[in-house]
Amino acid sequence: MKPAAAGGLALKRQLLLWLLLPQLVLWLVGGVLAYRIALNYAYKGIDQSLTQSVNSLARQVKPMGSGLLVDFPRAAKDILEQDPQDPVAYMVSSPPGRFVLGSGQLPPPPQTMVPPPGEPLIYDAQLDGKAVRLALLEVDYGGASAPQRLRVQVAKSLAVQQRIARELVADMLLPLLVLGLLLGLLMYAGVARGLRPLKRLQAQLGDRTDRPLALLAPIELTQAPAEVHALAAAVNQLLATVQRSLSQEKRFLNDAAHQLRTPLAGLISQTELALQDKDPAVLQQRLGKVHAGALRSAHLVHQMLSLARSETDVSLQPLDVAALAREVAREWTPRALAAGVDLGYEGAHALSVRGEKLLLREALNNLIDNALHYAGKGAAVTLRVRLEPHNCLIEVEDNGPGLPEAGRAQMFERFWRSSELPGGCGLGLAIVAEIARQHAGTVQALPVQAGGLLVRISLPA
Repeated sequence: MKPAAAGGLALKRQLLLWLLLPQLVLWLVGGVLAYRIALNYAYKGIDQSLTQSVNSLARQVKPMGSGLLVDFPRAAKDILEQDPQDPVAYMVSSPPGRFVLGSGQLPPPPQTMVPPPGEPLIYDAQLDGKAVRLALLEVDYGGASAPQRLRVQVAKSLAVQQRIARELVADMLLPLLVLGLLLGLLMYAGVARGLRPLKRLQAQLGDRTDRPLALLAPIELTQAPAEVHALAAAVNQLLATVQRSLSQEKRFLNDAAHQLRTPLAGLISQTELALQDKDPAVLQQRLGKVHAGALRSAHLVHQMLSLARSETDVSLQPLDVAALAREVAREWTPRALAAGVDLGYEGAHALSVRGEKLLLREALNNLIDNALHYAGKGAAVTLRVRLEPHNCLIEVEDNGPGLPEAGRAQMFERFWRSSELPGGCGLGLAIVAEIARQHAGTVQALPVQAGGLLVRISLPA
């Protein structure tokens, strides 16, 4: 299975490109530097030779009265011109620039370069269209009344030195090129070997495409680099999240089917009996039972949808939980008065937490509804919000009959009910526990000394 590389190179090609491109750049830069270094050393050799030649030639020219005696034997001239491929040109002029002796007219130094008397001056110039390097030496002679200056120049072509530098660089770079090719092959083999765990990972994932999501097993990579293990762990975490989500969905569907079966069966039986009865009083009674069953079914559906919504990921935002609690208490006050229960709020005036407003409202509604339902007529229910050093506590306390310790341990389980009083479905407190978990908090049920029950949600402040 080859994925198309849309909009970019494959990983192997990218790795090879970024490994071989610096090597090529270094090879080219190294060649240029090697050529410059070799040429620099060649120039040093030329300069040393030209300096010796111009000093020797200057010593052969001796002032004599108002003229010059040139003692330049034929042997010395033959030594200067012995290499026809690398000839040495020379010129003696006095005054400087006026030809006296030599193999031809040589170019003067640039105007910006003033030759110091008695010291050789090295410069580059063009002679017959070729690059040459020259050494120039000027010597003063004559009396004080008639001073004169002698210029001696020696020139040598740069062609041979440049050719030697190029040959030297070529001899250096050719073995480096062969080594670079071998290194490139080793890099290719190393990249291919390094990417082999990714191919195994791809193969393992490909083998799972025809399986149901719920049956996907974790990926196992025993011999692989740490980065591939991290990738496999991330994929396994994703698979676990998917499986957990599917498990929650399956459990929700099973719970819904189980819990709705009984009230729906009751509704069907009541409607069948109502269709058979002709007595208006009996029909009214049957319709009342149908209405009560429909209300219970609607409440059950609402609670199960709330539970499903609370199990999804939520976005936490800063909110004033004290203001939210007072608002919920005001909304429940009419129902509390109708049930004969004294509902009140106490605690902080303002308290900020990070939470999801709709879910926290749902949790408060379920806690108050549960307290009103089971505390009984004449009871008192208190909604309280207070701050501990590191936690925000949301408490609903009632002075009703309370629950034994075994009941308090089970009351947050789904579909568990402490009594058979009509109106409940056993999901309210399970929703509260799930909402607390989504807010990185906890929920617990505590007994009250004077009798009753206190349910506390603890959230990070």
